[in-house]
Amino acid sequence: MKGYTVRFLPHDKTITVDEGTTVLRAAMAAGVHINASCGGEGVCGKCRVLIETGAVEGGITEKLSRQDIEQGYRQACLSTIRGDLTVRIPVESVVDASILNMQSTPRRMAGIQEPDFNELKEQGLFLPPVEKKYLELPEPSHQDNLPDVSRLIGFLKLEHDEHRLVVSLPVIRKLPGILRQSGFKITATLARPVHPGRKTHIINVQPGDTTDRNYAIAIDIGTTTVYGQLIDLITGNVLAQFGDFNAQISYGEDVISRIMYAEKPGGLDKLHEVVIGTINGIIAKMLKKSGIDRDDVNAITLAGNTTMTQLMLKVDPRYIRRSPYVPASTIYPPIMAKSLDFELGDHVTALVYPQISSYVGGDIVSGVMGSGMYRTEELTLYLDIGTNAEIVIGNKDWLACAACSAGPAFEGGGITFGMRATKGAIEDFSIDPITLEPMNITIGNVRPKGICGSGLIIMVATLFEMGIIDNKGKFNRDLKTPRIRETEGIVEYVLAFAENTQIDRDIVLTEPDIDNLIRAKGAIYSGCMTLLEEVGLNVNDLQRIILAGGFGSYVDLAKAMVIGLLPEVNPDQVTYVGNGSLMGARMSSLTNRIRRDVVDVTKRMTNFELSETRSYMDNYVAALFLPHTDINKFPKLKARLESRGKSHREHLS
Repeated sequence: MKGYTVRFLPHDKTITVDEGTTVLRAAMAAGVHINASCGGEGVCGKCRVLIETGAVEGGITEKLSRQDIEQGYRQACLSTIRGDLTVRIPVESVVDASILNMQSTPRRMAGIQEPDFNELKEQGLFLPPVEKKYLELPEPSHQDNLPDVSRLIGFLKLEHDEHRLVVSLPVIRKLPGILRQSGFKITATLARPVHPGRKTHIINVQPGDTTDRNYAIAIDIGTTTVYGQLIDLITGNVLAQFGDFNAQISYGEDVISRIMYAEKPGGLDKLHEVVIGTINGIIAKMLKKSGIDRDDVNAITLAGNTTMTQLMLKVDPRYIRRSPYVPASTIYPPIMAKSLDFELGDHVTALVYPQISSYVGGDIVSGVMGSGMYRTEELTLYLDIGTNAEIVIGNKDWLACAACSAGPAFEGGGITFGMRATKGAIEDFSIDPITLEPMNITIGNVRPKGICGSGLIIMVATLFEMGIIDNKGKFNRDLKTPRIRETEGIVEYVLAFAENTQIDRDIVLTEPDIDNLIRAKGAIYSGCMTLLEEVGLNVNDLQRIILAGGFGSYVDLAKAMVIGLLPEVNPDQVTYVGNGSLMGARMSSLTNRIRRDVVDVTKRMTNFELSETRSYMDNYVAALFLPHTDINKFPKLKARLESRGKSHREHLS
C-alpha cells in the first residue's frame, strides 16, 4: 500500500500515512486537533479544513458552501488521502503556540509480531508432526504373498528409510480395499513421534498421490469467542480462518458461572456439547471456504484457559473455583478427535495445550510457545489483557507466571456507555485545550453509540494530561465548559450530545467510569510489579514486553503508560502478537519442536498466586491513582506534566 506525507499547518506537523486514510485520522495520529464530535460520520460539520496542496477524494458535503468548496475546503472525516498533502486547519482551531505543547503526542501502537514459517526452517525448528508419503507398492503374487500391512511397512522401510512403524486399526480396516482400488498406488499419512526414537504411526491411507494435500486445524477456545485456522502443513500458510461466539455464553458469561452450571445435573455434558458444536461449525466454514476435503485434515491443536479446556474435554471443573483451586490435570495425552465428537476423520489426533494452574491455562502456555520468548536470552514480560490478565516473565533459562482479575472495564463492562470494539464505538479521542471540545473517532466512522476499551484508555489519559481530571480521576469543576457537568450527583464529561449520536442520548464519561478503569489498570500494573519483585527484578531489567489478546492490538502505548496500565518503557520494546493462544496452536501444528518443548516449559514455569502474595495488595493500593501514587516511577510523564504546567502558567500570565 502506498504511503503519503501529510503536513498540517499552522502546527507544522508532518506524518506519513497509508493511501485511503482520512484526513481526520491522519490528524489524530499526528497529534493535531480538529473539532469532530460525531465520530467521523460527517454530520456535525465541525472538521472543516483547507486542502492547500495535494489530492483527496470526497469530503464535499452540504455542510460546506460553494465558495468553501471552490477555495479547497473539505470535511476532514470524509476526505481520503490520495497523494502528498498540505492541510491548513482553519483559524477557529488555531491556539497559542505555548498551549499546543499540551496537545496529545502522536499515537504509538505496538509493532506486530507474526509467526514466520521460513524462520522455523532456518532455525531448524521445522519438524512436521504429520507427513505424507506417496507409495507405488508391488502387487502381490503367488511368489510374493505378504500381508497388506507387511507390504506397506516393508516398502516404507526399504524405500523411505522409515523404521519403528505402527499401523492403527482403522488403517488396517481400509487398507485392503484402497490398495486394490488404486492399483497399489497410495499415499500414507505418518504421524511423527514428538520425541526422536519413538514409534511413527501410520494413521491414514488414501488412493493415489495426495501428498500435496496435508492440512491441520488450530483452535483457540476463549471464554467469549472461539477462533480457528486451517493450515497448509507444506507451505505453512493459513488457508482460512474463522471466529464465532462460544455457545457456552448462554450458560454464563464468565468461567465461574459456567463452572457452577457444570455442577448441575447434565450441565457438564451440555457445556461440552455446545462448545464442540461451536468448534465443528468453525471447522465446517473453513473447509467450505477453502474447498479442502475433510479427509485431508490430519491433526487438530487446541488451546484454552483451564476451565474452557476441562469443559471441552468433559472433565469436571468444580474444584478450580474452590480453595486451594486445583485443576484436574495440567497435561493431557493425545486424544482421538472423534472421541471428543469433532467432525473430523477417524485418523485425526487432537493435541490439547497443557495448563500451569487453575488460572494460568493452555492459552497462555500456547502464547509463550508461539511468541518464542522461552527460546531467547531477552528478559521478556508477556501480558494477555482481558477480564483476567495473565502475566509471564522470563526467558530461555526460567519463567514465572501469575494471573489477576482486572474486571470487564477493558471490554466495556462497568462503564456507563461502555461497549465492545464494534461499529459505533469511540476508539480514538482528542480534546481542544482552549474550548475543551472533543474530537471523537469511531469504528466505522459512524455516529457514536458508546466507548470501547482502547478509546477509554485514550480518553482518560488525554483528560489527565490536559489537567481536566486529577490523579484521582476527578474532574476540574473550575473549567468553563458545558461539557463538564453534574447529573444526579455524578460529575461527567459529555463526549457527544444526543443529536450527534446513534442512541438519541448524550454519551458521557463519568467519574465512576474512570474509577472502574483505574481499578482495572491498577490490578494489571500491580500484578506485573508484584511478579517482578517476587523474582528479584524491576522494570528497568525488562528488555521486551509482548502484548497478547484482541485488546492489545488497539492499545495506544503512550496512553497506557500515562494511566499506569503499563510500566514506562521505550515503546520500541513492545510488540503485539495478537491472539497468542491461536498463534501457539498454529505453530504446534507446524513443528514437533514446539510440541517437544512445551512439556519442559510447563515444568520450569513457576506459578505465583497473587492473592497469597503479601506485596500484591500494597502494590494494588499504590496503583489506584493516575498513573501511580509515586509519579517518580513514570519520569518521562512527570517531566512532561511539569513542562506543560509551566507553559500553561506562562500563557495565563
